Amino acid sequence: MKKLLLGDEAIAQGAIDAGLSGVYAYPGTPSTEITEYIQDSAIAKERNIHRRWSTNEKTAMEAALGMSFMGKRALVCMKHVGLNVCADPFVNSAMTGTNGGIVVLVADDPSMHSSQDEQDSRFYGKFAMIPTFEPSSQQEAYDMMAEAYDFSEKIHLPVLMRVTTRMAHSRAVVEIKDTPREQNEKNYNAEASSWVLLPANARKRNIAVTAQQEMLEDCAVNSKYNRYEDGENHKLGIIASGIAYNYLMECFPEGCPYPVLKVSQYPLPKKLIRRMTEECDEVLIAEEGQPFIEDVVRGVMPWNAVIKGRLSGELPRTGELNPDYMKKALGLPCEEIHEACPDVTSRPPALCQGCGHRDVYAALNEVLKEYENPRVFGDIGCYTLGFLPPYRAIHSCVDMGASITMAKGAADAGQWPSVAIIGDSTFTHSGMTGLLDAINENADITVIISDNLTTAMTGGQDSAGTNKFEAICRGLGVPEEHLKVVVPLPKNMPEITQTLRDEINYHGVSVIIPRRECMQTLQRHLKQKKAKEAQK
Repeated sequence: MKKLLLGDEAIAQGAIDAGLSGVYAYPGTPSTEITEYIQDSAIAKERNIHRRWSTNEKTAMEAALGMSFMGKRALVCMKHVGLNVCADPFVNSAMTGTNGGIVVLVADDPSMHSSQDEQDSRFYGKFAMIPTFEPSSQQEAYDMMAEAYDFSEKIHLPVLMRVTTRMAHSRAVVEIKDTPREQNEKNYNAEASSWVLLPANARKRNIAVTAQQEMLEDCAVNSKYNRYEDGENHKLGIIASGIAYNYLMECFPEGCPYPVLKVSQYPLPKKLIRRMTEECDEVLIAEEGQPFIEDVVRGVMPWNAVIKGRLSGELPRTGELNPDYMKKALGLPCEEIHEACPDVTSRPPALCQGCGHRDVYAALNEVLKEYENPRVFGDIGCYTLGFLPPYRAIHSCVDMGASITMAKGAADAGQWPSVAIIGDSTFTHSGMTGLLDAINENADITVIISDNLTTAMTGGQDSAGTNKFEAICRGLGVPEEHLKVVVPLPKNMPEITQTLRDEINYHGVSVIIPRRECMQTLQRHLKQKKAKEAQK
């Protein structure tokens, strides 16, 4: 059977067909569509595959470890910065090993289309001594899922699968299986001596995992996804990984005249790389993201090997690759490098018309005019757009949950007013612990939890704390008299501004929750309601 699928959808379908029992994820572009595809899958519903969103990436990774402990196959999905959030259980998962297979799918975002940085997740795989797969096409993305689960169960390690934005969000025809594999039966084969990471146990596992690395490299050398394709002209050899291999092939529709080493499984197959450096005068390394392969190759190859790539300037040091950059590096005719036209006016994203965040920022700006040098610490979400005109309301945005802890740190330094603004989903993701720190020291901060009843920035997924925020804040210790809920509408502006003024002037921790549904999800819900009424 053939389907036209996004790379994300091919991964999701591949996981289902490989006998998946649960997906655990927090939404983040460009990985969100994987979980959404599984949530909408008829087979996933029929098989009762776990498919609800997790509160954050750390809880997702830990839940997947629990499913693996019971012998079943689990998928963990996130964007690259999410891997930082779950780094603790991810790195330790090499020490516990796996019972049922685990695939950790990470979608990197070169050129930072919707991210704070260009982090390359392959470094995490090397750091944790966990094998990494990097598909070059949607078909490979689909096929690799079954192989990754089999491999994970064979070597008793998780497998990191890394894709990038273009692979995740481009479509291709994919040949899929007619009959999905059955899910694993639950078993009790996991041994506590591996899963209880007391130092005495962990030291033994560390020796075992380290000893596996030579075998994992041999697997990479012999992998069908790592191919050495010889060419007639040995003046140049090309190492191309992931989607960069596709860009290379676009440059040579009649076939590449140079030897090519396609890399889609790590650890790096150094034996094949040595062959290329021995046979070719120069080696060009094409990879999407940071110069991960290039760094390693420069470290293990002979000193006189001529290595070219991102570090030497043949390819750009930052941003996405594309066929034009490849042509330029290869000395082929290239009409132009596709960049933004200087004559086109930039149109940055903006908060939707009618968005409750707009009213929050309008009220906040109005009140803060009354104070000298106020500072507002922002967070990750739609409301980050409050940095842009016409509001220019926030002074920082670093990572998920940083608003509250940065506001506390600023208050510790003597700053007043010190205000944090954080969204509902981000608050439960990473903000609650920071609020607890602030409460324990009665920090002089005002926290605004701007609640639009959804995870709006990534398309309106369920938010873990919906209808629970007052209870959470009370449980953490926010005084009842300084926990306020307002409805952000223009008609309520006098109430909102007075509430902000009162809580800023209170020298301790206060929380204000402006609550109104996201305009996008509201319109969606109204359409669904009308459709149901029409059916009746």
